[in-house]
Amino acid sequence: QVQLVESGGGEVQAGGSLRLSCTHSGSTSSNEDIIWYRADPEQLRVWVARIYSNNRPIYAAAVKGRFTISRDPSKNIVYLQMNDLKPEDTNVYYCNTPANVQQDIWGQGTRVTVSA
Repeated sequence: QVQLVESGGGEVQAGGSLRLSCTHSGSTSSNEDIIWYRADPEQLRVWVARIYSNNRPIYAAAVKGRFTISRDPSKNIVYLQMNDLKPEDTNVYYCNTPANVQQDIWGQGTRVTVSA
């Protein structure tokens, strides 16, 4: 089972930037398939960005062009660079692997607050 710890959240004004970090351990690969999520209004977690093991990124429509996912395999960290933040980006952000999601295993997340 891969363990993941999210960090880097905070408060920022609209238009500002934050970089979230997802530190993972317990994997045989430094290139884990990692997904960033946040909760929808019904508190269901929805994906916002994903980086595949081959480093190909994909983004949800709501964040495309503003968020960038990347990794530093030497540190087992996946980053989520969030630019041009909007109040509607306010949320708790989680990172996870597909296997953990299937088993409903989640970390604490990191809170992002964007003020107007």
